[in-house]
Amino acid sequence: MDATPRLAFDPELILAALDVRLLLLDVDGVLTPGDLLYGAQGEELKRFSTLDGHGLKLLMSTGIEPVVISGRDSPPLRARIAELGLRHSVLGSSAKLPAAQSLIEQLQLNWTQVAIIGDDWPDLALIARAGFSAAPPQSHPEVLARVRHITRAPAGLGAVREVCDLLLTARGAYAALLQDALDGAPHTPPRPAIDPVTGTLAAPGAVWPSAR
Repeated sequence: MDATPRLAFDPELILAALDVRLLLLDVDGVLTPGDLLYGAQGEELKRFSTLDGHGLKLLMSTGIEPVVISGRDSPPLRARIAELGLRHSVLGSSAKLPAAQSLIEQLQLNWTQVAIIGDDWPDLALIARAGFSAAPPQSHPEVLARVRHITRAPAGLGAVREVCDLLLTARGAYAALLQDALDGAPHTPPRPAIDPVTGTLAAPGAVWPSAR
């Protein structure tokens, strides 16, 4: 079967994303369509995309760490984070910049190695500093005016996967992962493990669940 990738990105976008090792993700309006849903008992409900989830798993397999950073917190969000095996998250804090700065220092990275997907004003400070930035098309105009890439796919319906594919291409891993999928290999190869002492990315080791 022809393994030629059908996706192609602007070379300038690929160049801008070459150094990315950390992806910061807003939740409402990025990982979800942005609407707030409540059940009959007032419980918060969220809808996530399996396309986005698998993209994040593929991203982790190449050594790029996704991090959820949201001003909101809820049991459905925590369940999704656990299901995907994300190792870092900042929930229920409107002060995103100090939290992101602390995590970047903990992982011994710098802002040029950070990508951000955001949609509204609370994400602007991160967008202003990150080496690569993106937003779904329905984002606030002030965000759209400042990001490097506006996704074709909408929030909660593939926007995050689009950025994952771009980062995988910049990482030089997209074609090999596509070939693995065509060959029937596991969806997500072993991912780098976190060094428990320093918190920095260590050599590949543990195999993580391939939940989508």
